[in-house]
Amino acid sequence: MTVREMSQLYYLNREIEQLQRQLEELECLAEGTTQAITGMPHGSGTSDKVGDYAVRIADLRSTIDNRKARCWDELRRLSAYIDGVEDSLTRQILALRYVNGLSWQQVANGVGGGNTEDSVKKICYRYLSTH
Repeated sequence: MTVREMSQLYYLNREIEQLQRQLEELECLAEGTTQAITGMPHGSGTSDKVGDYAVRIADLRSTIDNRKARCWDELRRLSAYIDGVEDSLTRQILALRYVNGLSWQQVANGVGGGNTEDSVKKICYRYLSTH
């Protein structure tokens, strides 16, 4: 598996965060919009801002749900790959980096044993380049 393939969960999570921020902004815009109720029929050329926001919000929620489902699939795929790694230290490094999304320094701190940012990075890249 390549570094790029291992990183997909991280990027999917960042994408979901971005989509959720967009959803929050849309919801704020929609809350600030009120529909005029006049009892009169609407002519062509008028727009329903509330309805437009509702459709956009529903579409965005659907997109977020789809990305979350892909995240779960990616998590299962990564976990299965990492579970197949024989060396415990390498398994820990891969899980902390690619499943938990930690920085290399945080990975080094997480595995302990005097490992540095550079040492855990080398262990990871060496393993991925040979398997």
